[in-house]
Amino acid sequence: MNIKIGDRLVGPGEPCFVVAEIGINHNGDVGIARKLISAALLAGAEAVKFQKRTIEVVYTPEELARPRENPFGPTNGDLKRGLEFGQEQYEAIDAYCKQQGIMWFASCWDEGSVDFIERFDPPAYKIASACLTDDDLLRYHRRTGKPILLSTGMSTIEQIDHAVEVLGTDGLVIMHCTSTYPSKPEELNLNVIPRLAERYGVPVGYSGHEVGLSTTVAAALLGACIVERHITLDRSMWGSDQAASVEPHGFSRMVRDIRVNEAALGDGVKRVYDSELPIIEKLRRVGK
Repeated sequence: MNIKIGDRLVGPGEPCFVVAEIGINHNGDVGIARKLISAALLAGAEAVKFQKRTIEVVYTPEELARPRENPFGPTNGDLKRGLEFGQEQYEAIDAYCKQQGIMWFASCWDEGSVDFIERFDPPAYKIASACLTDDDLLRYHRRTGKPILLSTGMSTIEQIDHAVEVLGTDGLVIMHCTSTYPSKPEELNLNVIPRLAERYGVPVGYSGHEVGLSTTVAAALLGACIVERHITLDRSMWGSDQAASVEPHGFSRMVRDIRVNEAALGDGVKRVYDSELPIIEKLRRVGK
């Protein structure tokens, strides 16, 4: 059931694999991207993730022409193009991640973007929730032979069944997700995590967009083998994903709490610890 991402085993019995989703929080600036990578590494994340789109393929001309004031111009197309990194930027990201010793990969929204990211030999791919019903794109990802993280936001169980049938279960991680930004706690439905693991027999992760950290820690306790949260330098920065993201100090606390709780869960075998023996001598009157 376990899979390998880079040099890390991921699955039940292994430490939770933590992904810092940079996405578009770099605001089109490689300098900000580097700062986010460094912050993720310092916080204890094992990988960072970006998003890659071929703008003219993913969006219609009408959508690109739609008025939308932004730092790059007056239209939605200006925004999308301004946030999209190309070859030079990803070469810089790849070099920086290698220098820092942290894995990186991406969510690819079209086949051309898969080809683009494949040049960098990523350890895995993430399929965005919006792409779960795109059978051709699922098959295209599968041809890379890389592990796949399948995000399941805004999807019915029947749609997930079909996507798993298309992808197969080899090297697959299903990511429980609610696709709202930010998500309400009462709509996170974390109890789905163990049910997905039982239904599909693959590692299950959690991709969260909520405000706060405790629910992500709870997801790990419920069996999420991967947790992914958006990271930002400052939640007040310009950008549509910033408010649902976690600042560096918060990301550090989240990773710390996941690790503390992993240790606290133990192996499930009831035992008397050596540290308890003096307490037995002091407090137990009968049946020492």
